[in-house]
Amino acid sequence: MTPGVMREFVGLDSPTARRAASGGHPCQGIYYRGVGRKPKVAMIATHYQLDYSEHYLADYLATRGVGFLGWNTRFRGYESSFLLDHALVDIGVGVRWLREAQHIETIVLLGNSGGGSLMAAYQAQAVDPHVTPMDGMRPATGLGELPPADGYVASAAHPGRPEVLTAWMDGSVLDENDPLATDPTLDVFDERNGPPFAPEFVERYRAAQVARNDGITDWVLAELKRLRAAGFSDRPFAVHRTWADPRMIDPTLEPSRRPPNTCYVGVPVRANRSAHGIAAACTLRSWLGMWSLRTAQTGAEPHLTRIVCPALVISADQDTGVYPSDARRIHDALASTDKGLCSIDTDHYFTTPGARSEQADTIAGWIAKRWR
Repeated sequence: MTPGVMREFVGLDSPTARRAASGGHPCQGIYYRGVGRKPKVAMIATHYQLDYSEHYLADYLATRGVGFLGWNTRFRGYESSFLLDHALVDIGVGVRWLREAQHIETIVLLGNSGGGSLMAAYQAQAVDPHVTPMDGMRPATGLGELPPADGYVASAAHPGRPEVLTAWMDGSVLDENDPLATDPTLDVFDERNGPPFAPEFVERYRAAQVARNDGITDWVLAELKRLRAAGFSDRPFAVHRTWADPRMIDPTLEPSRRPPNTCYVGVPVRANRSAHGIAAACTLRSWLGMWSLRTAQTGAEPHLTRIVCPALVISADQDTGVYPSDARRIHDALASTDKGLCSIDTDHYFTTPGARSEQADTIAGWIAKRWR
């Protein structure tokens, strides 16, 4: 608890989801502001499935005079049920609450980590409706009437869910139903291949990763057709081995200040052989809507090209899962004429001493130059 910061719990219905019988609202979050302050500018941060109500930046920005709504959609903790159009409608509930209940004049979207592409999708849909529902479903009520924000900040953001999964997934997997089946000539953990990894190896490996993503999509489409013919709507399945980006192991690839042989959950070879990883628990429909390179609308670039509001991209030099090219890719894809790119010497979560203060100062200063 930070002295001088007020916190208010917010629980609201969505146009497409009502309060549960047990009492929980589909849209929930916490609003932060400085004691005695009525901010004119506020940020809202949301993730695909992580709980952002207690986001680490909230207190830092509140003490700098910026309101902060850590906001969750109905899909917090339920990524396997994710539907993009309904998530965007839920984010719109938070944006409207800031406008109508807190009388915020300027709203800035914070796309942090995986939330970078989600918040980009929200702003893009608000200014240029283009998101479509899952096959066979109606568009979420209110999808074409989202209130736009005034600014967009991407911080340690991935270029999209399908993109980050594909970059991390093990390209040597031979059988999706057998976690042990491996092509040794493509195994990044086989010392005969490196590190350091030769450019030719990396090229073959990247192609194998894309082929793996496409192969899962092929199977999902065929399986969904088979199940529907039998009267079933969906089924769960697992995706194994998703901590195998060569950059995690070889620091000479896209050099930065990150530690070698490290990922977000420790040593990559151990993480890759565990049950913990992105996309580990999927359904057929969630794969198509969240992770497939071919069908998902959760990649950032198609949305970033529709964003024309002021934008800022912040990267972390010690990040072991988001790399310099990711930040440049987001920056370059933005259609904004007022856009900036900067970096801070810290890890993905800005946990090194002073990093969160520097991040908050950077954002607050950027806001002050434009709206305060």
